[in-house]
Amino acid sequence: MKHIILGSNSPRRRELLAGLDVAFTVDTGNNFEERLEPGVEAHEVPLRLSAGKSHGFHRPLEPDEVLITSDTVVIVDREVLGKPHSREEAVAMLRKLSGRAHEVVTAVTIRDCTREETFSVSTQVHFTNLTQAEIDHYVDKYKPFDKAGAYGIQEWIGYVGITAIEGSFYNVMGFPVHRVWHELQRFL
Repeated sequence: MKHIILGSNSPRRRELLAGLDVAFTVDTGNNFEERLEPGVEAHEVPLRLSAGKSHGFHRPLEPDEVLITSDTVVIVDREVLGKPHSREEAVAMLRKLSGRAHEVVTAVTIRDCTREETFSVSTQVHFTNLTQAEIDHYVDKYKPFDKAGAYGIQEWIGYVGITAIEGSFYNVMGFPVHRVWHELQRFL
């Protein structure tokens, strides 16, 4: 039996992986620096970051271990929105998303000692026009600084602001569990 390791600090990824009823541990020891050279195409960013996190794991994998790493980005107008570093940046991101559609892309890398699979899943998300008061309320109360695009679909802003999604809801939360389940079966 393989031992699954989730290499992520995200409480949402932990919750979603647990929902698959697979036993796993969390180990976030990593030496990877999340930096990319300029000019990387937007859809390539989460793939490279997910694979980089996998290869930056702090120790070699044992023969009975499977490591899962992941990265999520929001793409609007070919611009990648990662996690905001300040209140001002979060507000600016939500203003940019207000009244329009954007794409959430999550990449996942599953690796053991002999093989590796990196894939991505994309979901289109449509926001209504958000008022400045709504944006301020959300940022001040929910502090979405650990979320790509400065929002969590499962939080208040998702309730009042998202009018439609095309694709996986869980992918927007940051972990495409349907695809992870199928890919993981090949490793187990």
